[in-house]
This record gives sequence, C-alpha cells and structure tokens, in this order.
Amino acid sequence: MSVRQSLLAILDQGSCHGYQLKSEFERRTGSTWPLNAGQVYNTLDRLERDGLVETDPSSAENQVRYLITDAGRAEVSGWLGSPVERASAARDALAIKLAIAVTLPGVDISQVIQVQRSATLSTLQDLTRTKIASDDPDTAEELAGLLVIDSLIFAAEAEIRWLDHSEIRLARASALGMAAPAALNQDPPKRGRPAKNVAGEVTS
Repeated sequence: MSVRQSLLAILDQGSCHGYQLKSEFERRTGSTWPLNAGQVYNTLDRLERDGLVETDPSSAENQVRYLITDAGRAEVSGWLGSPVERASAARDALAIKLAIAVTLPGVDISQVIQVQRSATLSTLQDLTRTKIASDDPDTAEELAGLLVIDSLIFAAEAEIRWLDHSEIRLARASALGMAAPAALNQDPPKRGRPAKNVAGEVTS
C-alpha cells in the first residue's frame, strides 16, 4: 500500500492539512486501512524534504496546510501510469508460519491449517456481508470502497484455496513416507555474533 503516492494524489486535488489527508485517505479506501496521524505527518515531512509538497503560505497559524509541487504532480502521474511492482518473493506471514511449522517435530500441521482456515472463512463471511450491503454504489467513494472489499474477498478466497492445496500436499507427502523434520544443525557457524562473558564483554 503506497501511502506516499496516495497522499500526493489527494493533495493534487487541493491543499490539505494532515488530519484532513488522513480522513480523505480513509474515506477514499472504504476505511479499510486506517492511518494514524503520526504516519501521515511523517510522510508529509519526507514529501516536503523531497520537494514534492510545500507548506501553504496561507495556512492558519495553528493548522499547517500542504500544497503539491510540480515535482509532486509528476510523481502522481508516474504512479498512476505505471504498474505496481510486486516483489518476486514477498514475505507472507502465513506462508512463513506453515513453512516453519512443517519442519518442527511434534506439530500437528493439519490443526494449524484448520485454525487458519476457520479464521479466513470467518473473515470472508464478514467481507461478503459488507459487500452485499454496499453492492449498489451511488458515489465514487462508495465504488472505491467496494473495489477494496472485492480485492480483500479475492485474497481471502485465494488463501482458502492455498490452505486446501497445502493440506492435500502434506497428506500426499506423508503417504509417500516423508522424512521426519531434521534436528537443529549443530555444525559450528561460519559467521556469527561473538560470544560475551558474564560482564557482557566480547571474548576472543
């Protein structure tokens, strides 16, 4: 989620103060990804440092407003006109959890999968109810929120399919006599943090 470019795109519609940007971002994304004020102001500080926004000289003394610069408009245009680059091996918390769990002795992988499937199904049901309640948008903001909900529904459905696939793969591997998880590798490390004595001093 690119908060930086999203805030810039909103500023391209007119000057805003920080809390207004927070509210506009949440309104335009269906309140799915709430921002905290600190995140917004930290982002604005970086945007100002990079010459993409500037403070509005007409701001009230107790409420600084920000204006997008020409460089900021160019960045928004480039963002909207280019694809989102997804990392080829982005870390996924669930995939990491399952990968580690399957290598640990004594872990019931089927139970790990079942717990996750139940949680994901519950999330999918909640999202589906939300979609049904807002499936006939009247405004651009309602349509934006619906697009986000659709994306989350597709992601939840894909996760359930992957869990089903993982369970089948694990059952097949078990039936074929998959080796038990290996113990920790006790070979001396080639590199590592130097040992410390009781006083916390590095030993040679």
